[in-house]
Formats: sequence, structure tokens, C-alpha cells
Amino acid sequence: MKSRSHTPDPAPSRRRALGAGLSVVAGLGAALALGSPAVAAGASYVALGDSYSSGTGTRTYLSDGTSCQRSVYAYPSLDASALGLSLTFRACSGATVADVTSTQLSALSTATAYVTISVGGNDAGFSSVLTTCAQPSWASNCNGAVDKAQSLITSTIPGRLATLYSSIKAKAPNARVVVVGYPRIFNGEDCNALTWFSPTEESRLNATADLLNSKTATAAANAGFTFVNPTSTFIGHAVCDSVEWLNGLSSPVSESYHPNIAGHRDGYAAVTKPAFGLTATLTATQAEAKAVASADSLARDASRYAAVDRSITPERFVAPDLHSPAMRAAAARAGVDLSSRASIDAADRVWSARQDAERREAAHR
Repeated sequence: MKSRSHTPDPAPSRRRALGAGLSVVAGLGAALALGSPAVAAGASYVALGDSYSSGTGTRTYLSDGTSCQRSVYAYPSLDASALGLSLTFRACSGATVADVTSTQLSALSTATAYVTISVGGNDAGFSSVLTTCAQPSWASNCNGAVDKAQSLITSTIPGRLATLYSSIKAKAPNARVVVVGYPRIFNGEDCNALTWFSPTEESRLNATADLLNSKTATAAANAGFTFVNPTSTFIGHAVCDSVEWLNGLSSPVSESYHPNIAGHRDGYAAVTKPAFGLTATLTATQAEAKAVASADSLARDASRYAAVDRSITPERFVAPDLHSPAMRAAAARAGVDLSSRASIDAADRVWSARQDAERREAAHR
């Protein structure tokens, strides 16, 4: 039985963070005041990738005419601010390897000094896998979805990454490239009232993230790039931990299962920033303030690419809908009374155990 609904309201904390940030901005002087130029006059830094780099989950996004959900609270913005780099923010929610290749690599050049990239999760279908596994077991096949994702990660995605990394090296031959992995989302407990992730499913989903990190790390090493693994940093801060750096089922639902502001500041930026090999010129608090002040300038710069960015289809988690025709049909087949939460949950436990047993049996054949 799930104990509570997870619909965090970030507004108070965001107002406090913004207030603190503006105070620091004032202390830094007019050069960092709101409305001032956002991009530092330093070395060129291009941030490529998907929603885990764009900042989906932070709930505050640039008004750049796209659905990329780029945020000043995302680690690329924080890193650029702390290190005094000139950021071109190309990461976009929903981006696959093919999307990065066709819409983002044009920002690279021989003058590019630094590149970060996270990509591969959408190629593996993470959003659709989470959508499947969040449903009651009597209405879904989580193991099948995970098996398909793991097969793609093992057989297909490494080749895609190798080709992409070769293209990055060709377009930005002088750049230090930092490849960024994915955290484990779950801690073995589902505290959200409207999802049905079993402990075994959460374990398999975490293992899938580990598998993608492993394959990505190998591809990065083969390209001569630096791989940064955020897994250990996020331990103790998964969905349903007492201090979450990753959103669970959220409102709006598009924020679900992505790092929040703390996840980018204390999780991602903590491991990506050292990978640049530079000395930070600002504290984390000062960097966040400078990043907040960069919103208008970053938005203007990103809007130059709005037309091509709109070709990317956002990948969104879809919350279980017990009232959909498909769910009603599944409930009828399983003998589930949808008006009774006890019936829903009891059947979920039975079907989950059955599916786990079938998977173990298939593994031993």
C-alpha cells in the first residue's frame, strides 16, 4: 500500500533560493545584476544532451520558444557561472542521440573549449519503461519493458554513442568533453499513492541505469572523453528518501523522475564541475545567483535555435490512469474491483510475485 502522494510544491523553496540568489547578486556588483549580460566572457562551453542536462525537474525554465525545459538551475548553467565560462545551452528535453546529432552539434567549433553531454536514456525508452512499470502489475509487463531497454543498451546504443562521440571530436577537436551519466532513481520503496513500483521493479530499473552508465563510460573512454558517474552522489537522495534530489510522481507530471534544484546543485554540479579541470571563481551560492541572473541572456541565445529545437519530441512519463478503457479491461480480466484500493493493491502484489517467478524461471532455462 502506498502511503502518500508525492506532489512537491517547490514554490516556497524556489522563492527562498531566488531571494538568496538576488542578495548575492547585489553583493557581486552591477556586473551580475538582474538584466545584465548572462554569459561570462570566458572560454566557450557547449552543453549538449537530454532532459537530465537541460534541467527538467527544476520547475523553472527559460522562455526560449521551445519545450526543451532549459533551466538556470541545471548543472550546465551552474558550472558555467562558477567557472566563468561562456555557455551555449543546447541540451533539450526528449533528445535522443539522433536529435543531438541533427540539432545540437552545429553549436560546436574549433573554438569550443568545453563540452558536456548526457544522452542515451531516451534511446533506451526510459520514459515509456517508467510509464509501464508504474502501473499495477495486473495491467502491465514491467519485466518485458525493462528487458527491451536493457537489450537496446547492450546491442544498439553503444554504436550510436561511438558515432556521436566521433562527430563531437571532429567538430570540437580542441574541447575537453565530459560525458555525464544517470543516477539511480529509486530506493526500493514506493511512497507515491498513484504508482505501483514493486521493490523488484525498482531494483531492475536502477540496474538498467547502471547498465547504461557502464556502456556509456566505455564509449566515452574509447573516444578519449571523461565520464562522470553521479550514482554515488545521489545515494540517500532518491525518490522517497527523506531528502529527495529526484522527483517522484509530480504535478505537473512532466517533472516526474528528474533531478530537482538540489539534485542539480548538490548532486550533478558537485561531480561535473571538477571534471572541467578548472578552479571555481565563485561559491555554490554565488554561482547560483549568477545563474539566476543569466536567464534572459541564455533565453535570447537559445531562441536562435528554436525552430530546430521544436523538431524534438519531449519524452514524458505518463501517470497510471485507473479510469482508462485499457485499465478497466485489464481490471476485468484480473478480477480487480477498481472501486476498492485494497482489491487493486492485493492483485498487484499477486501479479508482481507471479511475474517475478516467471522471470526467474525463464532465466534458469
